[in-house]
Amino acid sequence: MNQSNASPTLDALFQRILARQPDETALVDPRNKQRVTGQPPQRLTYAEADRAISALAAHFIDAGLPTHSVIAVQLPNTIEFMLTVLAAHRAGLVVAVFPLLWRQAELVAALNRTSARAIVTSGRIDGVVHADIAMNAAAEAFSIRHVCGFGGELPEGMASLDQALARPSTSARAIIQDGRKAAIITFDVTAEGFRAVPRTHLSLIAGGLALSLESDVPASATIMSAFAPSSFAGLAGSIGVWLLSGGALVPHHPFEGDVLEAQINELACDTLIAPAQLVLRLDEAGLSERLPSLRNVIAMWRAPEQVGSSQNWTASQASLTDAYLFGEAGLFAARRGDNGAPALVKPGLHGAPREMPGSSISGEILLTPKGTLALRGPMVVIAPYAPPPPSDSMTAQAPRDYVDTEYAARLDRSTGAISITSPPSGIMAVGGYRFLAADLQEWGRRLGQGALLTALPDRLSGHRLAGRAQDNARAREALLELGLNPLMVEAFRDRGSAA
Repeated sequence: MNQSNASPTLDALFQRILARQPDETALVDPRNKQRVTGQPPQRLTYAEADRAISALAAHFIDAGLPTHSVIAVQLPNTIEFMLTVLAAHRAGLVVAVFPLLWRQAELVAALNRTSARAIVTSGRIDGVVHADIAMNAAAEAFSIRHVCGFGGELPEGMASLDQALARPSTSARAIIQDGRKAAIITFDVTAEGFRAVPRTHLSLIAGGLALSLESDVPASATIMSAFAPSSFAGLAGSIGVWLLSGGALVPHHPFEGDVLEAQINELACDTLIAPAQLVLRLDEAGLSERLPSLRNVIAMWRAPEQVGSSQNWTASQASLTDAYLFGEAGLFAARRGDNGAPALVKPGLHGAPREMPGSSISGEILLTPKGTLALRGPMVVIAPYAPPPPSDSMTAQAPRDYVDTEYAARLDRSTGAISITSPPSGIMAVGGYRFLAADLQEWGRRLGQGALLTALPDRLSGHRLAGRAQDNARAREALLELGLNPLMVEAFRDRGSAA
């Protein structure tokens, strides 16, 4: 089958690197993997990774998963995540990535929303038995036909992917490498509620380009990625940047600072991609002296309105690029200058390298008439964010070619730069997790009279959850039984106990 005119996919990028350097290092596990999953860390060359990807793809094919069906993935930031995503694509599947803090309630909602046919997880992650959670969620999702996992002590009925790697099948099927096909599904919360956001390979690659080109990640870089890959930004900042560089990817399961620094120095990592607050703390602690191999640092800002007021970057040997993240709508990046201050961001096309005027590789930034920031370009998916049609008009409105992030923004008349002033109203962000304020109130009401669940402003994570009930211990048990995630459960911890 002639595939010369097809656009590239993530697996096609991987196979190009494989053909060029099969014996070079591709993936290196975090040093603390034994603690996180109970499995020893691995280090794979491109040839070894390719064999593992083919074995996992064969398992999915043998399990009877049809081409273009959705497979849900809830895995830690270890090499199994990258192998599973590429294997699913090699088998012609679409990957829905689930955050690790999601428990049964969120899992069931997402599985039903995407009609997922399979789910992949690990037996244990950070002491939590995710295999049991996945099995219970699968029992409530009628579309699920196959549940599989990595690690030991998997429950009855869950297929072992470690066995699939140890005794690989030779099953394969012809897949047209077309980057315009659906590749991933992530999940967002907007004022209209919870929604699934599907993206093509090209859209994800565009996100990786926005980060790698602006920060000038070199070819064959050794990349430490300490940002959870359960979102569009996390995928772009791990798999995307890695495959565009053609080097080695070292995922880090957040967060153990000593482990992170030791592995950066051990492997002489030249690129670090991590949450902005962690990056700035490393700079305050003397990054130049402690991590001398770093040359490129990408700070991922889940709260982009905080970039402008952040402290100046002081590390002399490493450049800092601020990545502005807007939920699952999209992102853009801006590298800081020699003075260490955040770069001015102006409306219009943004791309890199900067000496290419009018480059639109990354996309476009614009201000809407209502004073919010909007994005358009190759990484931005319009349909999931399209506004509902007006109920009082029979005339169809012209389709919108951008996504309104709902972040309030204004134009500085003296500099021409955009200033992001506040996050979307009615949405609470706790780290990488977004909730509707109304949903928090509803969960609090379910706990009975006198119970309160609210979000308080927090400088580091955007918001933090706090709860109050007549009996906090019983409130925690009730939330666990409802299948809610630990952010809500721990909001009702006793304040006198250790946090």
